[in-house]
Amino acid sequence: MKRGELYLVKHPSGDTKRQRVFVVVSRQVLVDSAFSTVICAPIYTASQGLATQVSVGLEVGLKHPSAIMCDGLVSLSKSDLTNYVGTLSSADIQKLNTALSFALDLPA
Repeated sequence: MKRGELYLVKHPSGDTKRQRVFVVVSRQVLVDSAFSTVICAPIYTASQGLATQVSVGLEVGLKHPSAIMCDGLVSLSKSDLTNYVGTLSSADIQKLNTALSFALDLPA
């Protein structure tokens, strides 16, 4: 498992959908550790064009144009991340980093 990978999670806790794609946003050191969870951002097909959203689509393995929602970060068990969908490009990871910084109000 790597930062920037997308996984389909069935019955995500607190979500009305029976399945949703999430992208791993935790730093790689945490992903590689014995810690049982990682921080992920949900992906929705609807987008409002906010600075905290990153547009993604077919190029990363999704079926529809979608957006990573950096305002909705969740902690998911690594054991739930088994249905690999795809990986973000380097350019998309840079956009993700920018959106996360904005969502968390981090200094530039």
